[in-house]
Amino acid sequence: MSDNGHIIVGLEIGTSKVCAAVGELTETGELNVLGLGQAKSRGVRKGEILDAEKAGDDVRQALAEAEEMADVDIESVLLAVTGRHIECANYRGVHTIPSVDRAIGDEDVQLALRNAKSQSCPAGSEIIDSVRQDFIVDDHTVYDNPVGVVGGRLEARVHVIRGHANRLATSRQAVENAVPVRVEKPVFGGLASALAVLTTEQKQAGAVVVDLGAGTTEFAFFHQGLLRHSGVLAVGGDHVSNDLAYGLRILIPRAEELKLEHGTAVARPESAGVQVRGDSTSLHGGRGVSLEHLERIMSHRIEETLELVALRLREADALRMATAGVFLCGGAARTPGILEVARRIFQCPVHQGLVQGVSGPANVLENPEFVTAIGLLRYGAMRSRQRVQPNLLGKLRSLASLSSFRSFLF
Repeated sequence: MSDNGHIIVGLEIGTSKVCAAVGELTETGELNVLGLGQAKSRGVRKGEILDAEKAGDDVRQALAEAEEMADVDIESVLLAVTGRHIECANYRGVHTIPSVDRAIGDEDVQLALRNAKSQSCPAGSEIIDSVRQDFIVDDHTVYDNPVGVVGGRLEARVHVIRGHANRLATSRQAVENAVPVRVEKPVFGGLASALAVLTTEQKQAGAVVVDLGAGTTEFAFFHQGLLRHSGVLAVGGDHVSNDLAYGLRILIPRAEELKLEHGTAVARPESAGVQVRGDSTSLHGGRGVSLEHLERIMSHRIEETLELVALRLREADALRMATAGVFLCGGAARTPGILEVARRIFQCPVHQGLVQGVSGPANVLENPEFVTAIGLLRYGAMRSRQRVQPNLLGKLRSLASLSSFRSFLF
């Protein structure tokens, strides 16, 4: 590791696993993954912490493993957050220019953005991120920077991601009470995943990232280099296991095993009449269970989940503009046949989402389950570049080519 490198740590406390990734941002701007730690997650349901003590133990284990692998001392982390309390929506803020013949200045832009954000945070909520989209000067859309444009009315459009303040505080405290580290910032997991998976060209053309986790399913849509829409559904891989346990009359741990061993998103005709080992403690005394029944249960739940995501995306007109397609990541992205099902439901190209533009161990970068944690490193790298070069960034924000910077408000 370079002595001059800047260390960034991402921490994801998921429903099925806790994952910590350590990265280094070099002086040349390259991002390298130095280490990764994991622990089986306990005390978390649908992405939210219910038992802080158990979750803290798992965080401690994952961070210790990441520290050892990366050979660094972890002092702060970026924390991925998710759950049904996360709300994502677009807001508009209007600012009237005092004189119709005066050019718009930086202060006018900030006032318009502030007015947009002021509508988006009701009592008890906390803004996680507000993402700058575009502007309307009078009746004309300005996609980059409106400074210098003459007009009488400035409208700013902003995508705001917010969460329940107390639940976000619970997540922070669970980490900081368990280990001597500081939570630098919460980050919506769906945004982190998109930053890891999408290239600049794909964000420009239009692309959707869908992260299929154990407790939640998150999505983010980029177009013209900007985050246009995002959201989270409180449904995930655990629901498949629960359906299998109920439908096959077996215990959930065995249902999870069968899902991993025999699961598919497409029920196959050749599975008719095939039996697989059940569970010695099941209600049918350990006899085999129908593979055909297993596949039908699993395929129906996966289709239902993808249909729910497609509905949300169509409401935002995202699928029509997703020229680069949909990218699936998360543990369920490994399910055989899921790309085929997703293509039928989304009616556009669908790909498995893998980490782009980051170096590190192949077994880490090629695993769809680690996308969120590595995306946190990308998020941290963007923030670091802005802090290190504030004057240069202020000038470059007016350039359309720097969309990865100009879209974020930190």
